[in-house]
Formats: sequence, structure tokens, C-alpha cells
Amino acid sequence: MTTPDQLLTVKLYAPPLRPGQVDRPRLLQKLDQGLMQGRKLSLVSAPAGYGKTTLVAEWLHTLARPFAWLSLERSDNHPVQFITYLVTALQQVDPAIGRLFQAALASADPREMGSDWLRAQLPILVNEIHQAPAPFVLVLDDYHTISDLAVHEALGFILDHQPPQMHLVIITRQDPLLHLSRQRSRGLVTEIRMTELRFTRDEAAEFFTRT
Repeated sequence: MTTPDQLLTVKLYAPPLRPGQVDRPRLLQKLDQGLMQGRKLSLVSAPAGYGKTTLVAEWLHTLARPFAWLSLERSDNHPVQFITYLVTALQQVDPAIGRLFQAALASADPREMGSDWLRAQLPILVNEIHQAPAPFVLVLDDYHTISDLAVHEALGFILDHQPPQMHLVIITRQDPLLHLSRQRSRGLVTEIRMTELRFTRDEAAEFFTRT
């Protein structure tokens, strides 16, 4: 497990906008609508090569609110490491978020830092997110690299109790192992999938013209 001083900070930065990329206002508008309607989650799910990350990065640069970014890897399949990275990302928008978690992490015995220990910390973290002074967006990129059920459970807890200040964006090649049926039934999820990410005829023409 990675300690806080061993975190790869490069994973906390959104990719830069690509010069000459195709504008996709219809998809940006859909993401905007979900945000304005108070939905909890935007799920961008499609195989590799469909421009998921590029779309979300472009959208973030159009927003007038702060955002946090976390690019995930297979090495993040440990719940404590996942939450440690998550807290560090959230501190990009509010340094106060996660201080109690970090204090508990620093004082905990590594042999006791199992699922029960983490479950006790999650309500504290959610309460700290609730105290954020302004709305923000949290992006989890490459979530398909996560397979550990304890990580899914931890994120599911945060999503189920998500404060209104936070809007979560998950970018993935396959649907996450989260219980999203309740959020879907309540209209709290915006979903962009492969069929929508395919270029329209006009977008394809623009792409070939620019390249």
C-alpha cells in the first residue's frame, strides 16, 4: 500500500486539451444538464478509443466550478490506498477535506487497517466533504482498472451518501460494480455510452478536415 508521501501526483491532474480536437457540443450539453439538474453522477462508459477522457477534460474546462481529478491504475486495488488517493485529489478543491482521515491513517496500526477500519472512517470523510464551501466535480478516470470489491463498496457508500456539493464523474470501459439502480430510478445519473460517443457525420467530417 502506498503511503501519503509516496503518492504519484501526476495521477491528480486532468490531461491537457488537445489542439485541433473535435468540438462535441451535444455531449457537453448533456453533461451540463445533468450537473444543473442536481444529478449525483455522470457515467461515461465505452471501450478504448472513443474519446471518453478527452470529452470530460474538455467539459471541465468549460465549467465555472473547481474540479478534482484522479487517474486510477490496477495498483489502486486496495481500499485504503484508493481512499488515500481520493482524499488527496479532493484536497485540490478544498484542503480541509480528509484531514481527519489522514490523521487516523498516520496513527493507525497497518495490521488493523482492514475493511472494518475503513468503514469507520468513511462517514467522517463524507461529513468533511459536506463542509466544502462551494460545489465541485470529482472525476475518476479509468475506473475499469478497479476490481477489488472493498473499493467498490467504499465508493458506493460515498455515492449513496454523497453531499450535494459534489458531482461525481466516472470514466470507464465497462460499467462499475456499483448499485446504481436506485440512482437511475430517481433520475440521478447522466449516462454517455458508446453509441453517443461515436462521431456524427458532421463530427467525422470535422475530424478528417483537421487531421
